[in-house]
Amino acid sequence: MPEGITLLPNTSGARNAEEAVRIAKLARAVGCGDFVKIEVVHDSKYLLPDNYETVKATEILAKEGFIVMPYMYPDLNAARDMVNAGAAAVMPLAAPIGSNKGLATKDFIKILVDEIDVPIIVDAGIGRPSQACEAMEMGVDAIMANTAVATAADVGKMATAFRLAIEVGRLAYLAGLGRVLDYKGEASSPLTGFLRD
Repeated sequence: MPEGITLLPNTSGARNAEEAVRIAKLARAVGCGDFVKIEVVHDSKYLLPDNYETVKATEILAKEGFIVMPYMYPDLNAARDMVNAGAAAVMPLAAPIGSNKGLATKDFIKILVDEIDVPIIVDAGIGRPSQACEAMEMGVDAIMANTAVATAADVGKMATAFRLAIEVGRLAYLAGLGRVLDYKGEASSPLTGFLRD
């Protein structure tokens, strides 16, 4: 493997924890290293992750020295279980895999950002750079985008657009977004002291 490149094998295709563990071990055996994205999906219609089996796989692999990043449905209790099992990050879906629907689970992802102390990497469903920017503004640590880039008319330009949107969203988060007023307006410039007789 070329220096400076980190591979992230994915256990896509695993239908239970046992299969995910086997795939991860095979990936390490062929030289892919210790990083692994755990993906356990046995629902072929909606492709939603099985959080229960994912927790089991995470615990087994973390104990064997893997750096485990589980793909999950954004549920706070499941995320806590994954962190307790040794997850290095959690990867909640924004919408079903390949759907490009955007932040359908936004409120639940925000809960994870507020409550979970490992990196939050939004994975699956982000369809536009603006959606990636919005997720970054919420405080997530990274975005994993595939379908939105791979199905674009110009893959290179779309990849660049995502990179820029992610940078802008992170910068906005670090800057501290301004307040939102629900029921009134309030002048952002002073209304007194600037007019003199």
